Amino acid sequence: MRCEEKFREVYGRDAEGVSFCPYRICPLGAHSDHNFGKVTGFAIDKGVHIAYRPKHNGVVEMLSLNFPKRAQWHVGSTPEEKQSDWADYLRGATIALTRQHKLTVGLCGVIEGTMPIGGLSSSAAVIISFLRALCLVNGIRLSPREMILTALSAENDYVGVSVGKLDQSCEVYCRKGKLLYLDTLDDSFELIEAPSSMKPFAVAVFFSGIERSLAGSKFNMRVDEAKAAAYALMAFSGMEYGKFREAYLRHVPRAVYEEYKDRLPETWRRRAEHWYTEFARVEAGAEAWRRGDIEEYGRLSFESGWSSIHNWETGSPELKTLYEIMTETDGIWGGRFSGAGFKGCCMALIDPDKAEEIQAKVGAAYLRAFPQLEAKYSAHICQTADGVDL
Repeated sequence: MRCEEKFREVYGRDAEGVSFCPYRICPLGAHSDHNFGKVTGFAIDKGVHIAYRPKHNGVVEMLSLNFPKRAQWHVGSTPEEKQSDWADYLRGATIALTRQHKLTVGLCGVIEGTMPIGGLSSSAAVIISFLRALCLVNGIRLSPREMILTALSAENDYVGVSVGKLDQSCEVYCRKGKLLYLDTLDDSFELIEAPSSMKPFAVAVFFSGIERSLAGSKFNMRVDEAKAAAYALMAFSGMEYGKFREAYLRHVPRAVYEEYKDRLPETWRRRAEHWYTEFARVEAGAEAWRRGDIEEYGRLSFESGWSSIHNWETGSPELKTLYEIMTETDGIWGGRFSGAGFKGCCMALIDPDKAEEIQAKVGAAYLRAFPQLEAKYSAHICQTADGVDL
């Protein structure tokens, strides 16, 4: 791997270990975990590798093959405020871990992402891969739930992005060939194995060539609008409510939403409409997967993509175009844009026998619309995979 080669080049000796965390896809359950929705997802066989060695003086020194500038701090004195660079996710992870465990050993490492950045939870994968290495050199063993919550704290509390548990949960709990069905309210989950009668599938990832920062996007605004809808619905219906930050759509029955939705500002109503319909799609999708009905699961994923565009109102022109192309391409069971929708990629569940044909059609149609992105656009065929090995 390139991270091992770079480590040897920089430090003059081999890395002692390589930590890996897979990326994830979420065909159903998008834009809902932050309000305690249900989600489905897979880990895939691409992700983030970190080649590393321990540093017994407590210093953390990290390089990335994707970003310039080496980052350095001490496990006992990590900057309390984010530094607004790529390593903030790792500083946040260090602080989150030190709240639970005393760290004495740092590490030097080189980070390599095996796919372009954007839409596959690369930030969560970087955090978890780093936390795994930092735990190993300090003799710490985190449970799956502890790993998820520690990684989530890094993004929420340090970086300042209002994500839920979807990304981290997929990257920890998933198992190859099984659909993760997770309730983010109580963290209960099921790994649903497809029956032998289900048609085969692979995962296609189409990168738009557009990259932007999630923290600088409208992601947090969308989350606040959904919470505002929950707060208003509680007030309209006479439900008890407290602080705004404690208002979640999961705590408001759908019947209350249906009764009072016309009193909401249109923007808030759309956010709530997406959340409630996505909740229903996830439940229906889990049952479809249990039956082996990949066509129905895929149809629901396409519907999820439509709602993300029209109700959640996200998606760059490039990602919307990719989504439309996918809906018109034979051999794609279903799909949507992945992640927040302001950058990155679309994912699709496809008939593996038609993979080459699908790649050719999607790529040609997309580059006709955006020829200036030819050097940056890429397509990848992936398989489902196990979550991180803790």
